[in-house]
Amino acid sequence: MGKLFGTDGIRGVVNAGLDAELAYKVGLAAAQVLREENGTKPLVAIGKDTRISSDLLEGALVAGLCSAGSDVLHLGVVPTPAVAWVTVDRGAAAGVVISASHNPFEHNGIKIFNGQGFKLSDELEGRIEDIVLAGAQMPRATHEHIGKVFYTEDRARDDYIGHLAATVGGGLTGLRILVDCANGAASATAPQLFDRFEDLHCDVINADPDGININANCGSTHLDGLAAMVKAGGYDVGIAFDGDADRCLAVSEEGTPIDGDQIMAVCGRALKAEGRLKGNTIVATVMSNIGLHRFGAGNGIHVVCTDVGDRNVLERMLRDGFILGGEQSGHAIFLEHSTTGDGELTALQFLSVLQASGLRASELVRDCRQYPQVLVNVAVTDNAQKQRIMDSETLKAAISDREEALRDTGRILVRPSGTEALIRVMVEAETAQEAARCAEELANLIKTL
Repeated sequence: MGKLFGTDGIRGVVNAGLDAELAYKVGLAAAQVLREENGTKPLVAIGKDTRISSDLLEGALVAGLCSAGSDVLHLGVVPTPAVAWVTVDRGAAAGVVISASHNPFEHNGIKIFNGQGFKLSDELEGRIEDIVLAGAQMPRATHEHIGKVFYTEDRARDDYIGHLAATVGGGLTGLRILVDCANGAASATAPQLFDRFEDLHCDVINADPDGININANCGSTHLDGLAAMVKAGGYDVGIAFDGDADRCLAVSEEGTPIDGDQIMAVCGRALKAEGRLKGNTIVATVMSNIGLHRFGAGNGIHVVCTDVGDRNVLERMLRDGFILGGEQSGHAIFLEHSTTGDGELTALQFLSVLQASGLRASELVRDCRQYPQVLVNVAVTDNAQKQRIMDSETLKAAISDREEALRDTGRILVRPSGTEALIRVMVEAETAQEAARCAEELANLIKTL
């Protein structure tokens, strides 16, 4: 992990670590690196979410890119996956997203996709970072070499919506759904997307962004309000996006949460039945619930796990040719249709399976049980202590003993955080009480090591 770029781009509180000056320099450096890579004047697509600071950062990035001789395709407010798709569709050298995803409004971020719609490589991020941090004067273009801005918001947005709608062949006839846009980027696309399906009844909430209400008690991180409205309104299902609409969660007609594991499970089963699930495999992460693994075993589907992070999931999918993967948090990658996690695409695939099944949402996901999961974080002083704890034979023996006690009814995962001074203890068990007791015992042991 670099000094600027983390696991998901550059993140920070705006004007308290992430500001216009930094965004301008990133624009200058990105244009320089892209020109060196491609040998021609780059075209860069830029989109943003609805945060009050997104305009500020967008203006600075555009100024930097154009100053260094890059043309800009201005997309306005669109979901993160829309930027990735438009980048490929328009043949741009890169795509830039201004968003902090599910985080509060005061945060923002800069994430870069390459020309193939995948997250920029660590190597290219490192080159951009080195240029910015070097502090040297970066080259500026002059005369006719200065970049131009092309404003194509409406056309690009419509093309992206058309692409999403075309992924559902059978329609969504008869469903009544309630969609929570988190006052984020989905506000600009979800109403138009679901309106494309004439026989689908769709109501939309939290689609009135004011710059500071993004993710505020709404969206995929706050499902309670959506759940209550789905039950009260007699909807078949509720759909929730996060601020940049790259993740999707749902709630059943009973108001019960449906997580990313369950969405992948039922979509994977449907793809397998059609002979389209490559390798009969779903790629998940180590944080996925044991319920997904049991579902896979019962349905002839392999579940392979990577480290936490959709980047790791995607790398495994590309390496082994798998087409479906994601995280419990709602990032799902349908590689036949998208190069990155796409909440609206995920919603359409899930709704299509639901409609074709003739079942209620609660019945559709029942076979993929969510086992109680408890996560306890234990603070440590530094990476050296992290490593010492993880190497402890005492800890390994304690984990082994408790795994033996749980047998096939639970799971234990103890891992060091990649971003914080923490050891994370995760336990799944038949009951929440059993999971909490086991997690607390291991956490208390770790504190003594």
